[in-house]
Amino acid sequence: MGVVTATNGRVCSYWCTIKNGRSQTYIMAFQSLKLFALELDGPDDTVYSSGEMISGVVVLELNREIKVRTMRVLGRGVATAHWLENRSVGVNTVYNDYTSKITYFRKRQHLIRDNGELTVLPAGRHEYPFSFQLPEETLVTSFEGKHGSIRYWVKVKLHRPWATVKKIKKEFTVIEPIDINTPSLLAPQAGTKEKMARIWYRNCGQVSITAKIDRKGYTPGEVIPVFAEFDNATSRSVVPKAFITQTQTFIARGTMKQKRAVVATLSGDIVGANRRETWHGRAIKIPPVGPSILQCRIIKVEYMLRVCVDVPGTSKLSLELPLVMGTIPLHPFGSRTSSISSQYSVNMEWLRMAIPEQPEPPPDYSSVVTDEEAVQNTTAVQPEEDLSGVLQRSLMAYVQEFRLRPPPVYSEVDPNPQPLSMRPRCMTC
Repeated sequence: MGVVTATNGRVCSYWCTIKNGRSQTYIMAFQSLKLFALELDGPDDTVYSSGEMISGVVVLELNREIKVRTMRVLGRGVATAHWLENRSVGVNTVYNDYTSKITYFRKRQHLIRDNGELTVLPAGRHEYPFSFQLPEETLVTSFEGKHGSIRYWVKVKLHRPWATVKKIKKEFTVIEPIDINTPSLLAPQAGTKEKMARIWYRNCGQVSITAKIDRKGYTPGEVIPVFAEFDNATSRSVVPKAFITQTQTFIARGTMKQKRAVVATLSGDIVGANRRETWHGRAIKIPPVGPSILQCRIIKVEYMLRVCVDVPGTSKLSLELPLVMGTIPLHPFGSRTSSISSQYSVNMEWLRMAIPEQPEPPPDYSSVVTDEEAVQNTTAVQPEEDLSGVLQRSLMAYVQEFRLRPPPVYSEVDPNPQPLSMRPRCMTC
């Protein structure tokens, strides 16, 4: 830690960062306080969940004796959605502010109480340990997005007479476990969709998709075997594809804002006119994306597997199968544990999973939806009373920047292509 000296001989203040046996701390150096630091117990990548204890210490190193009115530590957990929209009114521009906020927990602990008299601290080092418990009720996974965030932090405020309030703030990560070993997430997902392909005003035949996957819940790094049948009764060749899409939904003042992206792709072979193609478990790998967020009223992160047929000259046919990205992987024969740290000792690998050096960039989201869906998705404002219905639509599938990072580019080539001589299997059995 260094010191900056001004021309008048006084010591100026600045922020810097150090590391020791505890997690990363933020330090403020100024004339009276040699050190003002907030340290959380545990390593930098510690992950918390509901009911766990947050503990640490506040360190004061003083160059000389000071008087303190009060010092307290605050714990917060807040979800916020916010964006601005503008419209022209004559020659003026009117801005609409859309903001919503949910507080998940609020804790306060006094390290030095204000009892009506000032507390005198002598020069030297002073340590003030603190701890508080996260709420037992389910919290929501930490998240950072374009139009909102879910953040958890600890803040320390130092109040002294005739001086500005000194503050230190440190964020920590909360991940609520999603166990895919539950009946609802282990249930197979299947569907069928068909349409009459039209070029201009002329019908050129019917195309249909039947697809299914083994279950609804997966964890990052897993491979999803896709079983599908594509029946092309048109006079043109079609191209079957599969995509994993992520949808981030932000809600404020009865208005919905969405951000969609393709996180993984799979392309099949061209299916000629009046031909049929079958996928016997074609593999699409899930990249390191963040878990689903389904319990927050103003921010949601959802995933979808879309199996499509691209018909040249007309709109595409798309079948949607919902996915849930969990945090506890499939373990049908293993013992379970309630410790979030032990659960993530294996599953946190999705944060640092390697991506191919030269991946094929995934397509834009607009290229994998039908024209009708593209028109529907351009409507951002929904009446407040209709929001519950909107959020139950099938295509509502937040990394995060991780705390949810934007989904990385990824492409997957089937490592086990189907033999040409294999007998097609009936997908409806």
